[in-house]
Amino acid sequence: MKVVGLTGGIASGKSFVAGLLASWGAVIIDADILARRVVEPGKPAYQAVVRRFGDGILCPDGSLDRKALGRIVFSDGAARRELEAMVHPAVAELFSRLLAEERRRGTRVVFYVVPLLFEAGLESMMDEVWVVSVDEETELARLMARDGIGREEALRKMGAQMRLEDKVARADVVIDNSGVPEETERAVGEEWKKLLARLP
Repeated sequence: MKVVGLTGGIASGKSFVAGLLASWGAVIIDADILARRVVEPGKPAYQAVVRRFGDGILCPDGSLDRKALGRIVFSDGAARRELEAMVHPAVAELFSRLLAEERRRGTRVVFYVVPLLFEAGLESMMDEVWVVSVDEETELARLMARDGIGREEALRKMGAQMRLEDKVARADVVIDNSGVPEETERAVGEEWKKLLARLP
């Protein structure tokens, strides 16, 4: 089974590319979804996060208020690293379990969508890495529109990750998502066909 890491900058279009691949039959495991699962109320990572950051990061129903938590960790690098130390091991364990299930099923290729793939040192676990690329101004505009935030906060979020050009330099495959969706779909389709041809 081939495991492909799919990453890129914040708001670069990873979810769009993953959606295309899924529509063509690829198995997608999304680290963001796993991260939500491991911090559900009652889970060990949830308890650790609440102990560290307090009740101010909780919604009325007791679940984590991800926006409130995001405001804290995106403006404080040390707090962000603490959060990652609580959540990343639980995500890694869940990912390993899901991967083992896909292996038992005989799945040929799995895409693991991970925003912080390089930052977390996960590239060594991947057979290859695809990076979704976009120019900085487009990335900024999309992030502001997606999250309903101002330019300053968007720049702070972008600054919390490795620079996109550094991710591109380490990629096996680069998907340029700066243009219209049809262009991206065509590019992803070509890379998907090449990947299938590389499979044993």
